[in-house]
Amino acid sequence: MENRDKTDDQVTIDCAEAVKKYNVGIKCATITPDENRVEEFKLKKMWKSPNGTIRNILGGTVFREAIICKNIPRLVTGWEKPIIIGRHAHADQYKATDFVVPGAGTLELVFTPASGEPIKHVVNEYKGAGVALGMFNTDASIIDFAHSSFKYALGRKYPLYLSTKNTILKKYDGRFKDIFQEIYDKEYKSQFEAAGIWYEHRLIDDMVAYSMKSE
Repeated sequence: MENRDKTDDQVTIDCAEAVKKYNVGIKCATITPDENRVEEFKLKKMWKSPNGTIRNILGGTVFREAIICKNIPRLVTGWEKPIIIGRHAHADQYKATDFVVPGAGTLELVFTPASGEPIKHVVNEYKGAGVALGMFNTDASIIDFAHSSFKYALGRKYPLYLSTKNTILKKYDGRFKDIFQEIYDKEYKSQFEAAGIWYEHRLIDDMVAYSMKSE
């Protein structure tokens, strides 16, 4: 933590760039400082998550798989095969901008294109203090996420499910849903059918219930 503070977190960036160069890396436990850690280590600022920094530079997908042991009882007794979680590792909350709104006023979201008129949306009319958050992602990163997920599913011969909350985040999560479906139909559907597996999109609420009933 002290070295990250001394180098203005450049050491974390250098680490990620080295992993990109050599295609391998081992990461030990790190600290994402909160107010107490800033005081404890006398840090210059509350540095962002090193995991987030590394993931944003590397891109790709974080896959997590449970280790099933015969002598350890499972909380869900019907699970015979691992449920592998693939999480998009770029942007979203890890590159979000958040701040405390000091008082009454208008919060606007403005996109200024390289050419053309700005696009503006009024997010909220504050009557008093509050908080605000701005979050983003890119088509290029979502496309990479889709390809890595489809390829991983094919390699393991497991069906793939994308779960979102597109009923609420119609544009944001809806973009993930649309890109995944388009890539699946164009590039992976025949391969999935030949392997006897499938791809589906499900709402996150439904996905949780479905996974509890799955094997």
